[in-house]
Order: sequence, then C-alpha cells, then structure tokens
Amino acid sequence: MPMGESELALLTIVLLLWPKVQFSESSSGCQRMGEFNPHVLEMDGDVILGGLFPLHYVAPEPDYVFTDRPQVKSCSSFDLRAFRWVQTMVFAIEEINRNPRLLPGVMLGYRILDSCDHVHTSLQSAFSLVNGSFTSQTESSAIRSVPCLSKAPVPAIIGLASSSPTRAVAQTFGPFQIPMISYFATCTCLSDKNVYPTFLRTVPSDVFQVQALVQLMAHFNWRWVGTIGTEDDYSRYGIQAFTEQLEEWGGCVAFHRTIPDSPTPKQISVIIDALVASMARVIVVFASEVQLLELLSEVALRNLTGWQWVASESWVAASVLTAPVFQHVLSGTLGFSFRGANISGLSEFLLRVRPSNNPGSAFTKMFWEEQFNCRLDYGNSEDLDRPLCTGLENLEQVESSYTSVTPEPQNVSGVLCTTGLMLSVWLVWQE
Repeated sequence: MPMGESELALLTIVLLLWPKVQFSESSSGCQRMGEFNPHVLEMDGDVILGGLFPLHYVAPEPDYVFTDRPQVKSCSSFDLRAFRWVQTMVFAIEEINRNPRLLPGVMLGYRILDSCDHVHTSLQSAFSLVNGSFTSQTESSAIRSVPCLSKAPVPAIIGLASSSPTRAVAQTFGPFQIPMISYFATCTCLSDKNVYPTFLRTVPSDVFQVQALVQLMAHFNWRWVGTIGTEDDYSRYGIQAFTEQLEEWGGCVAFHRTIPDSPTPKQISVIIDALVASMARVIVVFASEVQLLELLSEVALRNLTGWQWVASESWVAASVLTAPVFQHVLSGTLGFSFRGANISGLSEFLLRVRPSNNPGSAFTKMFWEEQFNCRLDYGNSEDLDRPLCTGLENLEQVESSYTSVTPEPQNVSGVLCTTGLMLSVWLVWQE
C-alpha cells in the first residue's frame, strides 16, 4: 500500500533528524557520525530516566558555508535556576530509591543533558537519550562510547522548560510512544493529544493563566492595555488567547510589540518608543526573564516609570529582576505563579553541592564558577579575568535563583513522583 502524505512527511522528518550512524565490522557494531560530545550527569540503575534541562540559555547558530561541516559551538550563559531543577531531579530519584515500598527491587537511574533552551539542541540531545547513540565527554577528556542502535536506555524523558523546544521533541517522539513529562511548559498548544499523544506535564496550561489575567483586568477595570511578547510558541499562543478573552470581556489591546531573538539596541529602542507613545498604562508581558532583560535594563536606564506591569508566570518570580536596579521600574508588578510547597530535605540537599574533579561533574563546576564568579583551576571557565576560587565559598551565604525559594522545584519533584508511581503500578500489573 503506498504511503500517504502524512506518513511520508513523518518518515522524511525521522530520516533527517535521527542521528546518523555508520556501520563497521568492529566489535562495537557501529559508530555514530558527527560531533556531539555533550557533558552528561548520570547514574546507573535498572531503569534510566532521561532529563533535559536548559542549563544554558544562549545557543549560537552555526555558520553554514556549505563547503565544510558546521563548526560545533558551545552554549553559553549558565542558568542557576535550571541547575536547581537538575539537582531537584537527582534528589527526587534518590528519595524514590530509598523508599522500599515504592519500587521494591528496582533502582532508578538518570541521564541528564543540556537542552540550551533551543529547539535544535533539544532535539539532538533527546535523540541521543532515547537511542543511546551519544558520546559523553568527561572532565579528564576521556571518551566513553555508548553502542548506537542498541535498546533505548531511556524509556521516558523528563523535560523540557520552554514550550517551543517541548513541542518539537514531543511531536517527534509521540509516534514512537516515548513518554515526555514537562515541569514548566505551559503552552495551550501542547494540550492536543492528537498531536502530542505521549506528552504530560505537572503544570497547568496557559488557558487557566489567561482566564486569571482577564479576571485581574476586570477587577481593576483595566480596559486599555498593551502587550509585549516574544517569537516563541509560549508567547504567541498566550498573547493570542489573552487578546481574544480580553476583547470578549470588553477590553482592548492598545498595542502589541514583539521582542526579537537577540534584539539589537535599535529594536529595543523602537519597542520603548511605542510604550512611551501609547496612552495605555497597563502592560501585559508573556516572556521569560532572560528575554526581558535587555528591554527592562534599557527602561531602567532611561528611568521610565508609571506603567503597571502584569507578568506571566514565566518571569513573575524571577530573582534576576528583583535586583535594585529594577525596583523603581517594576515596583507593584502583578502576576500569577505556581503554588509552592516545602519539599522536606531539598534545601539541605541543594546546599551540600560541591565541585570536584571527578568525571561527570562538569555541570557542578559550571554552576560553582557562575555562582561565585570565580575560576576553578580544574574547571571549565575560559574567563581568565575571574579570580581563582578560594575553596572558602559558601552557598549558605549567597542569594540567587539557585538558593531562593521558588515553586518550580515542586514541579520537577512532582514529575519524578508521578513517574515513580507509574512504574510502581506497572510493576504490580506485570506480576
């Protein structure tokens, strides 16, 4: 029977994106082509759970010259909050393993890679997780090859954070029945089970946030508002739903501006000029704190005040925007966040993290150098202007998005508890 258009399209996507392999007669069976040597945090177990976290949030685009292979470029700008999510996953798995009643006789392991908060990197890392065809780079520069095309070592993926990478990975792996459980992706687009049959999440979709935001507008009788978004799915779908429901209530969007990826100073200036020219004093923003940083920095530099900022959940609790430089601009900002809960033992676990020169500790060293703005003599920092770490650094004496109390770790912990319960039920059913 000839393939239909949808089947042919799916086959084309798989052939284009699946990591290329070349076969040989060596004992290893096959060898993966291309250069992808990611840092990985892993622990062996009877069942290995994959984790994708945006440990960096700047992923440079390769230079396509079409005469040579694209140069592999490292992601930059380490995210302290994402490292907290990683440690929360590690903590939750260790807690599950210590519970003799939850998964008796079964040890969970993990294999965690960096998604760089980017669609291409997320897909590359996800494919490597589920087919076992990646090569991990340890700190001693030793290479450990995992046989390609072996039985998938990762039966489920914990991730991702942003909606656009989540959509790409969930849509790609849905036909293969590989579960994916997100701890932070809220886009309403991900609720379509026909497109994302194996996608689950421990956070509500934006349909509820939008309803709450419109109710907030109605409560204060704010009928004339501006909106700011970005170029990703989270922002597009959120702004669209908010605009529709606001108009149904009787309000109106005075203007909308989109923050481009990697905006230039001129583009930032154009957005600010639109804010100043408008009579709207209420501004609803669907974006992350990283995407907002340049815009709000310029607003603060110009000392522009008098706007009522309304934040989406992605940045309402962002610690980076609580810095003194933003207080006169963002004072009085309103928004909704996830309900938090105290996870017993987590805070102490987070504060026990220490760097080492052992293989597999790359992420911890990156975190330490970023947190204390110093350079480990066995670390990853190429910034020679940073002073050497003294060894006296103390996590209990700093405040950052890693040490601050936020609700996101509950989302990550909830993913692992849900996964553990699912495995427990499956084991009972198998018996």
